[in-house]
Amino acid sequence: MSESDRRAAARLALPADAHLTGISRIQELGLDYGPRRPIRFVIARDHHVALEDVFLHRTVKLAPTDETGVVVPAAFLAYAARARTVDAIKVGDWLLRGGHISLSGVRDLALAAPWRDGAHEAVWVLDHLDARSRSLLESETRAVLSFAGLPAPEVNAAVDVREDIEVIGDLVYRELGLVVEYEGAHHQQDRDQYVRDLDRYALLRSAGVPYVQVTKEKLARPRTLVGEVYRALLACGYSGPPPTFGEHWKQLFLPVSIAVGPRRDRIAGRAVS
Repeated sequence: MSESDRRAAARLALPADAHLTGISRIQELGLDYGPRRPIRFVIARDHHVALEDVFLHRTVKLAPTDETGVVVPAAFLAYAARARTVDAIKVGDWLLRGGHISLSGVRDLALAAPWRDGAHEAVWVLDHLDARSRSLLESETRAVLSFAGLPAPEVNAAVDVREDIEVIGDLVYRELGLVVEYEGAHHQQDRDQYVRDLDRYALLRSAGVPYVQVTKEKLARPRTLVGEVYRALLACGYSGPPPTFGEHWKQLFLPVSIAVGPRRDRIAGRAVS
């Protein structure tokens, strides 16, 4: 069975008032990322069930639903409650770019029910999302550079290489004239894409625009990648602070809930204010 078939089968095995949620609901939109198991559902009453590879969450008040499950902003809240920061950014960017969520829609839903799992986490993540990102690993590259303290680049911005030609750079440090490009597997497997890439890099070189190419292997060593981009920025005249790998950096690879802080502290903070 396909993954969609498995989600449909799980839905048939559960009560009619159980709704697909979290990453499972988001995967129904076509996202090929995130854990496939357990398949996550939510129900607004006390109900216990033991099904292999299925997890049924219980809530006191169900989020808005549609014919597929909880609405996508609610599914993003549920996902953010358990996701690592870097994964929440990647999935959030994908949802934004596809028009499945809006920043205001997620924020309004979260603030209307701040007790809901993932509400605070989702609001915190919103500040790190960018709808212009065109791939999950491009989003990860941007997050790695940002959480190391390097300047925020423009995302998928035009770079003038000749009077009548523009090249779209994945991440562009316009003031310094540096471009950072993520090279996905399709760039090597698709011959037409490969030839277009060669032409694009030739245009950048002819215009004297320096660039850093990022691969999956480089991204697997994020500190090394940050160092490479930092050295390229220095060569372009960057005089800002160097990257740091302290607590903010560590938050990127930990659950969003750790960055936000324990729920009891958030409740105590609201009581004091």
